[in-house]
Amino acid sequence: MADAVIIFIAQYLYLFVLLLGAVFFFRAPRSEWKRLIVCGAVVAALAFIASRIAAFFYYDPRPFVVGRFTPLFPHAADNGFPSDHALLTGAIATVIYLFNKKWSIAFWALAFLIGWARVASGVHHAADIAGSFAIAIASGAVYYFFIGRKRTPELAR
Repeated sequence: MADAVIIFIAQYLYLFVLLLGAVFFFRAPRSEWKRLIVCGAVVAALAFIASRIAAFFYYDPRPFVVGRFTPLFPHAADNGFPSDHALLTGAIATVIYLFNKKWSIAFWALAFLIGWARVASGVHHAADIAGSFAIAIASGAVYYFFIGRKRTPELAR
């Protein structure tokens, strides 16, 4: 039973994060929609590009490859760094943080839960998760300091 919960969290909970992000978007005032879309697109693009560059320079074999065990679910034996699931959920949590710090607590909690499950299932090392979160936060910081703060001073709240 515990393995099934870990597998569900590791493989599918990110879909709930996407759904919750859509709820956040549609509950936001219509006047915020354009800024949310621009912020989300820029942060996602920066995070994706940075993750591909990081993966090019740093190769981290997956735990089940190094430890020679069977992970909780089948996975390719490719580079584990960075974790795409953690990158996506971390980027969403970062965008939400720029608009609503209280909501971002829930998003970051879900992102950490997904990251934990990816490690517990044997498909990522903790460094893969931490690296993904660092890339997501750095992408949000680049957006904030070069675009967001100038266009939307209320983000500084």
